[in-house]
Amino acid sequence: MDDNALTWAPSKWGKDDRAGSANHTLNSANIAKALATIKKNKALTIGKHYHSEAPGFGPRKWNMWIPGTPTGGPFGKNALVYHDELVTTQIGQIQTQFDGPGHIGVNTSKGPMFYNGMISWDAYERGAGNQVVGMGPLGVEHVGDLGFVCRLVVLNAVAYRKSQGKLSAAAEMLPVPKQPGDIGIVTADDVQAMVKAQGLKEIGSGDCVALHTGQGNTWGATRYKSMSSEERAAARAIFAEGEPGFGISACKYLASRDIALTMGDTSANDAQPGNEEMGYAVPCHSDMQTRRGIWNMENVDTETLIKAGVQEGAFIWAPLKIIGATGSPGNPMVLY
Repeated sequence: MDDNALTWAPSKWGKDDRAGSANHTLNSANIAKALATIKKNKALTIGKHYHSEAPGFGPRKWNMWIPGTPTGGPFGKNALVYHDELVTTQIGQIQTQFDGPGHIGVNTSKGPMFYNGMISWDAYERGAGNQVVGMGPLGVEHVGDLGFVCRLVVLNAVAYRKSQGKLSAAAEMLPVPKQPGDIGIVTADDVQAMVKAQGLKEIGSGDCVALHTGQGNTWGATRYKSMSSEERAAARAIFAEGEPGFGISACKYLASRDIALTMGDTSANDAQPGNEEMGYAVPCHSDMQTRRGIWNMENVDTETLIKAGVQEGAFIWAPLKIIGATGSPGNPMVLY
């Protein structure tokens, strides 16, 4: 139980705010800054494939069927037929995914507290039999109403560790950190050093920040469909071991820069199981999302950006307006 979290409300965006850092999109200067990064008039998508053999955290699983062959028809003189799909999954928290206001909370003496001081018991939308059918004011549709258009800064942690002599030239990914000080933990100092080494302008208000650790390469979008079931199983095993990612100091630094969104190529973007302070469960999640309303996107295909040499671009995306959902799947675009 952590009653310190009860001091985190109200949000900087106001006591009734439900969108958090997506409010940056309302600032036309942020949109202008994002569009100014487009130099080559090219575009990339950075979502991964949704599939039953792709990695998922814990029990999360993607299952899809085509009901009927075909689902409907034939109709009319032209004998029209059609197919639908039926999907069962944790729709907001599978593969490339966006964490919305109702996803991460902190247990307090008043109950589970989420963004802007909302206690989940008070937020729940209930249906027949008192079943919880949505997150009410914490639903992801509130973020979907605004979406994101932001300057994207791509931090290449693999290249950075190689430049330090801490990673072999042949390595494609950072190792999973086990304890404080491991090179799989990206600190605040590392973030600032990467920005400088990559020749980028400082991270600023309304920016989105992507971390490339290389771990996501194991099931990258350019290779996933051609992978065998055995190769996909190996990728899931790597995914389950833990992940390199941001240390808590990096997240606090990014929060101080007033960013709009973190993203990366791993399942959480938090370094785990090792982090700068041990014993905390994905601490960036609670500090950034619950405390500050700075949202997070996971399992992004940063490999595509690295291969194209993209260090900066315009990130454009909005979560699906699923009323009451904790998050959203998606396939963001980067213009550069």
